[in-house]
Amino acid sequence: MKPATPEAYELMHRGALALASLEEAGMRVDIDYLDRALVKTTQRIAALKERLWHCEEYALQRRRFGTSVNITSKDQLAVVLFDDMGHHPRNWTATGKPKMDETALEQINSQYTRGILRLEKLIKLNSTYLLGVRNAVDGEYLHPFFNLHNVRSYRGSSDSPNLQNIPVRDPMVAKVIRRAFIPRDGHALVECDYSGQEVRVACCISGDEKLTYDTLEGDMHRDMAAECYMVERSNVSKGMRQAAKGGFVFAQFYGDWYKKCAVNLWDEVERRKLETADGVPLIKHLASRGIVRLGTTAADEPTQSGTFEAHLEKVERRFWGERFKVYSKARRQWWDTYERQGWLKMVTGFVVSGVMEKNQVINYPVQGPAFHCLLWSLIRLVRELKRRKMRSKVVGQVHDSIVGDVHLKELDDYVQLVHEISVERLSRAWRWLTVPLSMDSEVAYDNWFSKEAYNGKA
Repeated sequence: MKPATPEAYELMHRGALALASLEEAGMRVDIDYLDRALVKTTQRIAALKERLWHCEEYALQRRRFGTSVNITSKDQLAVVLFDDMGHHPRNWTATGKPKMDETALEQINSQYTRGILRLEKLIKLNSTYLLGVRNAVDGEYLHPFFNLHNVRSYRGSSDSPNLQNIPVRDPMVAKVIRRAFIPRDGHALVECDYSGQEVRVACCISGDEKLTYDTLEGDMHRDMAAECYMVERSNVSKGMRQAAKGGFVFAQFYGDWYKKCAVNLWDEVERRKLETADGVPLIKHLASRGIVRLGTTAADEPTQSGTFEAHLEKVERRFWGERFKVYSKARRQWWDTYERQGWLKMVTGFVVSGVMEKNQVINYPVQGPAFHCLLWSLIRLVRELKRRKMRSKVVGQVHDSIVGDVHLKELDDYVQLVHEISVERLSRAWRWLTVPLSMDSEVAYDNWFSKEAYNGKA
């Protein structure tokens, strides 16, 4: 890893200094709450294990494995569920074993599998998050490291503990751990997050007008939900849109293919019992269109005609061949360049080289510059807060967002300053940013979990 231009080196050098100031400031932690949460979660784990010990699945597992029985062993559970109880696996690992991931357990949907999923979450909450934070707290502050040298795409990372890995999407886990992070007295936590930054960067460096239109004015997630699930755009429900957003659009942008997308989208239909906007079960709607089976989706087997995977193959072909053909051409050019010379140069002056998979080659030119936008802004924000002698501090960096511990009397000024630097100044400084940037702000007065949309002056 090395910057290839003086400007790139300066960004990394000044970025390291700015991130060091975040580490020094630290995030305040409610120690009393954290200790109570650790005790309560430990008790919940013990109580849940005791309930699971009385289930049929555990009795079978104990009979098979005797003194080596382990309630959290996925290999043991697979033998019980598929060999002893006759459940049918839906997906397989690269080594030919039945996949025992969250989707597989949710599809079986027994009291035991639901309990195992909850147990896994509680154990991770207790050991990785609560205990990880508790062991790293110094006084009442957490000082995690923010790094610029560990990720090949030149994105940032965090450790001791990893502040970028604090859950937000799982409501149960997020509520418990994020409540431990609190603002300083007379302050509020403010998180300013770039909106769709990687897609906007992709628009800028590819020049794809359709991608730009969909990003700024259209709704590609609704459009693709309609196409994937074969309904009119007006009949796309919120659940369908969300499923297509993660299961198809993002998956395709990050290099997945139609067989994996078919599994993702079909699982969402079955697991979440998705319905169209007018209330028709999606499984029934697809059957009315002649699709009643997912297909094998095996990588080494041909696509089966008339299945959902065969339909997704056509959707994928149109997605890259017609809808975003300009971006598709840019990705092919990146791969051709890499195959020819063994390295790629980003628009921000950094070089990626060495042995890389195709997914890495087509993602790094977007992921790196997207983060560099945040880093450029973070450097200037830290400097400007000091210059203005403001009491607010930047205390965290999470992917495409900046976390500030902001004095209440400076709240409006802080949010306006972040917006001015990260949107207006940045766009003037880097002329390759031809698509307008956007940043959303949330404020938390009590704790990090309680954040809500900021509705001030900015």
